[in-house]
Amino acid sequence: MSTAAPSPSPPSDPDPQLPEAFHYTPDEEKYVLQADALRHRQLRSAMLYGSSRYWRRRQRVWPAVIGGLILIALVCGVIALIGAFGRQQELNEERGIGQFRQPPPQSSIVEAPLSPNPT
Repeated sequence: MSTAAPSPSPPSDPDPQLPEAFHYTPDEEKYVLQADALRHRQLRSAMLYGSSRYWRRRQRVWPAVIGGLILIALVCGVIALIGAFGRQQELNEERGIGQFRQPPPQSSIVEAPLSPNPT
């Protein structure tokens, strides 16, 4: 026959200052083991399915990452293209090849006689 070890009896007058969570609980080891098993299951599912609360509604991350990389590449390409275009225009102006180069303005100043008495 199996004899069960008698569980210790709870104290007759628990301390009223302690919160209820710290009062005597029968089969406390069983609850601790269950809580530990639950924590292990939660950690394992978090590793498998990510840290999302609802693993069935998991959001797809890869399409957003690839789209973001493509967008960054496009922005960098446009910035490089604008910079290269500006540098090429400066070089063209320095070499005198510019298409929109205007001839230097001719002076159209008419010299007036310097007479003190205009008539």
